Amino acid sequence: MERLPVLEEVQQTIFPNYGTASNQQALHTPEWTEFNQNPDSLHFNDGQRRIDFVLVYEDESKKENRKRSFNKKQKRKREVYESNLIIRGLQLEATRSVLDEKIIFVKVHAPWEVLCTYAEIMHIHLPLQPNDLKARDSPFSWITRFFRVNENVIKPEKEYFTAPFENDRLSDFYIQDKSTFFNPATRSRIVHFILCRGEYAVKDNVKKFGINKLLDSGIYKAAFPLHDCRFNYLSQDPSCPSERFLLYREWAHPRNIFKLQPLHFVRKYYGEKIGIYFAWLGFYTQMLLLAAVVGLGCFLYGYLTKDNCTWSQEVCDPNIGGNIIMCPQCDQECTYWNLNITCGSSKKLCIFDSFGTLVFAVFMGVWVTLFLEFWKRRQAELEYEWDTVEFLEQEEQVRPEYEARCHHVVVNEITQQEEHVPYTTCGKCVRMTFCTSAVLFWILLIIASVIGIIVYRLSVFLVFSATLPKHINGTEAIQKYLTPQAATSVSASIISFIIIMILNMIYEKVAIMITDFELPRTQTDYENSLTMKMFLFQFVNYYSSCFYIAFFKGKFVGYPGDPVYWLGKYRNEECDPGGCLLELTTQLTIVMGGKAIWNNIQEVLLPWLKNLIGRCCTTARSEKIVPRWEQDYHLQPIGKLGLFYEYLEMVIQFGFVTLFVASFPLAPLLALINNLLEIRVDAWKITTQFRRMVPQKAQDIGAWQPIMQGIAIIAVVTNAMIIAFTSDMIPRLVYYWSFSVPPYGDHSSYTMKGYINNTLSVFAVSDFRNESKPDFPSFENQTTCRYRDFRYPPGHKHQYEHNIYYWHVIAAKLSFIIVMEHIIYFVKFVISYAIPDVSHKTKSKIKRQKYLTQILLHENPLKSMKKNMGSIADRILKGADGSFRPKSE
Repeated sequence: MERLPVLEEVQQTIFPNYGTASNQQALHTPEWTEFNQNPDSLHFNDGQRRIDFVLVYEDESKKENRKRSFNKKQKRKREVYESNLIIRGLQLEATRSVLDEKIIFVKVHAPWEVLCTYAEIMHIHLPLQPNDLKARDSPFSWITRFFRVNENVIKPEKEYFTAPFENDRLSDFYIQDKSTFFNPATRSRIVHFILCRGEYAVKDNVKKFGINKLLDSGIYKAAFPLHDCRFNYLSQDPSCPSERFLLYREWAHPRNIFKLQPLHFVRKYYGEKIGIYFAWLGFYTQMLLLAAVVGLGCFLYGYLTKDNCTWSQEVCDPNIGGNIIMCPQCDQECTYWNLNITCGSSKKLCIFDSFGTLVFAVFMGVWVTLFLEFWKRRQAELEYEWDTVEFLEQEEQVRPEYEARCHHVVVNEITQQEEHVPYTTCGKCVRMTFCTSAVLFWILLIIASVIGIIVYRLSVFLVFSATLPKHINGTEAIQKYLTPQAATSVSASIISFIIIMILNMIYEKVAIMITDFELPRTQTDYENSLTMKMFLFQFVNYYSSCFYIAFFKGKFVGYPGDPVYWLGKYRNEECDPGGCLLELTTQLTIVMGGKAIWNNIQEVLLPWLKNLIGRCCTTARSEKIVPRWEQDYHLQPIGKLGLFYEYLEMVIQFGFVTLFVASFPLAPLLALINNLLEIRVDAWKITTQFRRMVPQKAQDIGAWQPIMQGIAIIAVVTNAMIIAFTSDMIPRLVYYWSFSVPPYGDHSSYTMKGYINNTLSVFAVSDFRNESKPDFPSFENQTTCRYRDFRYPPGHKHQYEHNIYYWHVIAAKLSFIIVMEHIIYFVKFVISYAIPDVSHKTKSKIKRQKYLTQILLHENPLKSMKKNMGSIADRILKGADGSFRPKSE
């Protein structure tokens, strides 16, 4: 019965009532000290208490640009906040800046008692005993040995069985040294949890709390955990492990580009959320190696066989392609042209539009399933090793922004208890409706920009057709390489890329505003909601132009006598005689390459320049000894969304690699090269240019997993449709097997000879409309021209209607799509079923850990209690025997 008041006392100390602090007459204040001239120290001036977090603010008494009353309010809020932190058990020490006397650094230390209390509240997993299961070496370990980090420099982390911490069972946990039981990342995480819930004001009975709001309002300028040393020098403090220096030398340095990552060391220093990102990126890059090898092989196959491409030879042959006069591709301004001026593009097309492309598309459908399934297994291993298996159910706390708006009282259906929520059911429906409408509106706006690009393509094609050389002779070099189609395609791709980059910056802010208004309950819910919105925006933004080229351009053009017009004014674009596949490849190359270059400039150059400018502006820096916390303060801050944009960049790349790979087999190779650099660039960036991130837990890669699974499903359809409708493979196969031999063809054996002549229909010049007829006197004697379609010639009883070849091709295309999809989906299903999500080794570890937890934390205390109760019962019975023994006479 004495236990209850003790618990209430602890809760009042750790969680004081809101509003009490602001009414206190005397607030608790930090200790004030001077810098002890030890730049490598990670401790308070006493050299004992470790600095777990640093708060930075500007002294209000030295501010000149604001009103005194406003500065006084800010100072009062900060003092109340710091007082409440001290009440909660944290210890604070304030030091004035060495370089700028207006800046104050408040160092925060969490004592052992506070760490234990909050470790239990946050359900943090801590060691029970060392892992006693025998480890089995992989049969491929002798290969990976050459790519591993030097174990003498970064020693392998010892494995432990862990369990959620319980203060009452402290003796059951594996504690060798209290100072190292909670590692620096865990300490910082606990302190950040307290900082996010420290109150600073009460207004209209509404509590205001959290370091994030104080940062947003400018009361504090920064809040961050410390790096343990400089990235390029070992710490002179013998108690410092210099983990940042080791990470830079063995992980972030460019010379390690082909080495495996020390993921456990990264997780130990930065936390699970950072660790699982680099684990996923590294695994994705390793899997890309297989796809890149196969893609390169298919590309080389196409390159080596391009000279044997019969239909390309016919296009380039002056006696065949040189004698075929093609119809104009626009009204009045365009002229007739020789087919052989597309000789160069037809040779290039042979490289990408070959049988190897079909093989590679089928392979990538299987590869993406292997990648996702094996990543699930790898993720399950990391969940166990990093103690995040039950993270979402036990550890994740409610967002402070959500807590601050919980004004409405509802009754929980399960517990039948009253609880506070930020909005009613009706209010939630209104918010969801508004957010959904806003997302749809901005997606429609992106589609409108894509339509603008299409209109640009249609209109500028007329300009290029009118200004570029009009000679029918195809020998001029400029006419060979600078055709109206090529000029339109390249310029439109560049403009499309520029618009994509501009829209990205706009939609980023829009998505954040919508998600903030939606008010998700936990940080995981917030990130998942924002992820879906941003990906929808980016999906439409990046891929819409590719979808247009692949599936719409050149598909609805009519024929020269009856062309189809866009918006009633612009004549629809036509593809080259070989199809639009080469243009799709051009679009992918420009967008993928431009995106990679632009992202690297943003990620590397901008932070480096900002830090360089900051160092140059602080001229006194070289003359004075600067403490560790001030060095970190001058680094770049990490954004609120952390690694969100890194994930987004890679998943967009994953879409390019899978959705349109049938048109560009080199995409996995380019992605592999980019990712090898991306891993080291990201590592270099967070290790050298940014303040240390707050360590956070993460069970998996969140909403990105279902997004990639959705992309994998769509990719099968898109690649099948690209081969069927964008490439010229199906018409060629139909000609080879059906129309090159009797009854439709004249050849005695299957051949590709005559394919070009067979696939170009004839049009009578006299059938041009007046508004479409080209106005060139030099071609007045021209009676017919050719165009790309399968229609009956003039004079036929069904002239200009689709012929039997067309219907054969359509049937073959639809059959191909159905067969390819079903085969790949069946293989994907078999692979998914055959590969378990959790390996046998990981299952054994999980069962062993649960068994030990049950024995050490539950059964042993129960046995001890039974034993104690038994001895008490024996004493009671023994006393009873003495009390009721008959008196001796």
